[in-house]
Amino acid sequence: MNIDPATNRLDSVPYRRSPNCDERPPYTTIELVVVHAMSLPPGEFGGTAIERFFTNQLDPDEHPYFQEIRDMRVSAHLVIYRDGSIQQFVPFDRRAWHAGESRYGDRARCNDFSIGIELEGTDTFPYTSVQYERLGQVLEAIKRAYPSVHAVRGHADIAPGRKTDPGPAFDWGQLASRLPEGMALA
Repeated sequence: MNIDPATNRLDSVPYRRSPNCDERPPYTTIELVVVHAMSLPPGEFGGTAIERFFTNQLDPDEHPYFQEIRDMRVSAHLVIYRDGSIQQFVPFDRRAWHAGESRYGDRARCNDFSIGIELEGTDTFPYTSVQYERLGQVLEAIKRAYPSVHAVRGHADIAPGRKTDPGPAFDWGQLASRLPEGMALA
């Protein structure tokens, strides 16, 4: 798995363009990966709801929860589904709208300098072994393409009190054993 320098996308995964992104601020260096978790509807896995949500094609009448999120415009750079399949929505050189109001160290607006990776899951249900495996592979590709990336944090870490994902079910130890050299859980 590699990132194509011409497209700034993973070369071996399907791509579906999300409109929920924009240019990063000039001279911004990508330094952080943010791990998220999502299931749509909440607690349900499979289907195409996440894909449709990130591309603004989710039918709000399909499920009561979809009414609550009908006006949200969000994305992540990519999603790793429970079966290990990956889908990319935003090229890594663009700013995906994944972190919202956030802070890493003394820096605000984490979307500006981070890559957002969504895991299909919930805070309380264990993630799959293949998701950790694929996440490790993606991080390796990111580190090769963007050597400036040095840290991986959860959404809850950069938006405390506002977000809880990837939650207590996420095994940071499993991820730590898969981190590329020069990348830390800090």
